[in-house]
Amino acid sequence: MYEPIRSKSVHTMAGAPSSDFPHRSREEELDIQLAGHLAALLAVTDEIRAIAPSADLDAGAERLTEQVTRLRGDAPVRAAAATASGASRLTALHRRAHTLAGRALVVAASRADTAAAILSAERMDAHAPALEPRELATR
Repeated sequence: MYEPIRSKSVHTMAGAPSSDFPHRSREEELDIQLAGHLAALLAVTDEIRAIAPSADLDAGAERLTEQVTRLRGDAPVRAAAATASGASRLTALHRRAHTLAGRALVVAASRADTAAAILSAERMDAHAPALEPRELATR
């Protein structure tokens, strides 16, 4: 009633792994993911530095650059940040930086990268105060 399938399924491998596409180890994949999170955190840090410069942000940006360079093998491309200002924009950037640092911390912990984990935790701590709700002054 049905005609038999004459070709191999596209979902099956032909016994041995094919060399048609590159294979990466779990560690390599985690390195790529961690470098991406840290590079994104660096970009947000640069935006925050453009709005509200500080020595802590400068030091954090340098350490992030070092870690991304270590993971990728070359320095990250850094663009000049736009100079849009405002308290709500700054809070949103701190929130984004805090989130990215948290993601980087999870990946760094899973790959047992102590230096990147410590840096990520420090960057989370640096952005946390900007996220705390401020008390209204009452008289």
